[in-house]
Amino acid sequence: MTGPATGDRAEPAAAAAARPATPETMAAARLDLDSRSFGLHRVPVPRPGPGEVLIRVRAAGVCLSDVHVIDGTLRDIKTRNGERTVTLGHEVAGTVAEIGPGVPTVWQTGARVCLWAGDRCGRCARCLYDTGWCLTPLTRGIHFDGGWADYAVTHHRALVPVPDIIPFEQAAILPDAVSTPYQALLRQGGLRPGDSVGIWGAGGLGYHAILLARLAGAAPIVAIDPLPPARERARAAGADHAFDPADPELKKRVREATGGAGLNVAVDFVGHPTVRESADGLLAANGRLVLVGMSPHSIELAHGERFNIKQHQVLGNWGSEPDDLHRLVRLCAAGRLDMARSVSELLPLTQAAEAVERLQSKTGNPIRLVLTP
Repeated sequence: MTGPATGDRAEPAAAAAARPATPETMAAARLDLDSRSFGLHRVPVPRPGPGEVLIRVRAAGVCLSDVHVIDGTLRDIKTRNGERTVTLGHEVAGTVAEIGPGVPTVWQTGARVCLWAGDRCGRCARCLYDTGWCLTPLTRGIHFDGGWADYAVTHHRALVPVPDIIPFEQAAILPDAVSTPYQALLRQGGLRPGDSVGIWGAGGLGYHAILLARLAGAAPIVAIDPLPPARERARAAGADHAFDPADPELKKRVREATGGAGLNVAVDFVGHPTVRESADGLLAANGRLVLVGMSPHSIELAHGERFNIKQHQVLGNWGSEPDDLHRLVRLCAAGRLDMARSVSELLPLTQAAEAVERLQSKTGNPIRLVLTP
């Protein structure tokens, strides 16, 4: 996506007249970071500054990370602007409503887009000198206002074009529910065709990890989840095996499934110490354990000698990179990645609190609930 930077652009009078006027206020589901009070509020519609665009939100996913922000599991959050309230929602798709100064001319009002879930801080050495990943990345809906609202402002570098063939509700969940397991498997885990992979937790992230692992040629794919419906869903997504973590024969079953070698890549989407210990015990020599699930617990592995002798690795994972999202959109548009069963239900923005409660309690065992402003 390229294009020359521009200053203020002059919109043709006919186009300006045909474009619906942006309202002055909007609905937004906001969280008070001090009191943890969460609810729907009426707030001013934000206006795009230099390099920014205003998005008319058409769909926004509900993620377990949103639950963790509300319940305080994700603590010590410092917003970019210093405010103590924030509009949640980091999985967002919609249309470009307004364009600020300095945005490349490739972007026009009405364009269908999804938004990268993060942003660069713009202050660290890597941002200033463009030498790699940002050292202190920011997350939409946590460090700055997200998409559980009628409108959202974003920097143009977060925009990813979405073709008409992909529904907004499917595009909305790509920025985390799909791109996070993509990075965990392909970037951090270094998954290659023929690698064996273990996936702990077959919820929203784990379900998509199975789809991606199969697309990448992993063999075998082993899903581990305590809920029978989740294990059935894992098999339907393409897992070769689906086991209960409480099974006393779990280690034996995984060894048999992998021809005695163990797992080349294990991904923890749960975030619990018992999962980490179990996964490490099932890794093959030179195996990689990728931690995605958030947890307040310290990272401890009981068998340090085994970890050293087998040269295991433990890698953290947070979100993904914009390039991952571009690739996933292409895969969906080409029919290689089917998101049709990923959206469990569409709910109006007014039911944001209900969606959070349903995800937290696993009511109906959803893959993804999506809000529609």
